[in-house]
Amino acid sequence: MAGQFRGSRRGFKKAVANAGRGVMESVRTDGPFTEWVGMPPYYIHHLLIEGEEYSYLTAEKELEIPLGKKVAFRYKETSKGKMIEKRSLGVVIDPSELGY
Repeated sequence: MAGQFRGSRRGFKKAVANAGRGVMESVRTDGPFTEWVGMPPYYIHHLLIEGEEYSYLTAEKELEIPLGKKVAFRYKETSKGKMIEKRSLGVVIDPSELGY
């Protein structure tokens, strides 16, 4: 009988995150925000990548990625717009540009 239990997640499918890639054109930062007492402040960065606007939440006031770099990320479309997933934003490394 122990092997027959399947739990309540039967048939549950997680929403698939979309993948994005492009050159970061501009960054606008709002914040700091605090939702409740004891929560560390966070900042909302509005990124313009290839003409599309995305939101990215972090604890840092400044993004470490300079403008003009090609970035890759995962995002989800919400009612508030396109939100980049936490810890998924990074610089694209193209081996053809390294010059080896």
